[in-house]
Amino acid sequence: MTREELAAAYAAPGRHYHNLAHIEDCLAALVQVPGLSAHERDILTEAIWWHDVVYDPTRSDNEELSAELAERHVRAGISHEVGRLIRLTKLHDVAADDRLGAVLISIDLGILGAEPARYDAYADAIRQEFIHVSDADYRAGRAVVLRRFAARAVIYPDAGFAAKYDRRARDNLARELASLS
Repeated sequence: MTREELAAAYAAPGRHYHNLAHIEDCLAALVQVPGLSAHERDILTEAIWWHDVVYDPTRSDNEELSAELAERHVRAGISHEVGRLIRLTKLHDVAADDRLGAVLISIDLGILGAEPARYDAYADAIRQEFIHVSDADYRAGRAVVLRRFAARAVIYPDAGFAAKYDRRARDNLARELASLS
């Protein structure tokens, strides 16, 4: 798949948050991460481009399908690592010594620490992606997800992201949780 084909996948109907703007935001965040080699940036760039290429909110295997596609299309030598990183985005759990995983997960969760208005737009976009779910079921399911993130000792496994975004992420999560009850 070419970048144009990837961009087209992210432009599919029903993608209100998991779209090309999300990929562009992630790529912009990657540029700001210090201390990465060119090879590490290449791996992370591919992982960002591919991590949500398959996105169907009615399925639970989007990350696996995205990882498998990446492993088939990303150049040899990095495809396995790209697939591994994409699989981390299912639960957003990273081993303490996994620097690239920490960076990717922190980038992917960056929106949680956005300014309140931007976070609210994100929350509204997620609701639109799950428009097929009743309000009561959505509120209950979304609250479970948000509580899981809020209960973590560390939301952002990368220390730089944690220092910059953790407090605001926790405020945003608390605010949305309050709105769901």
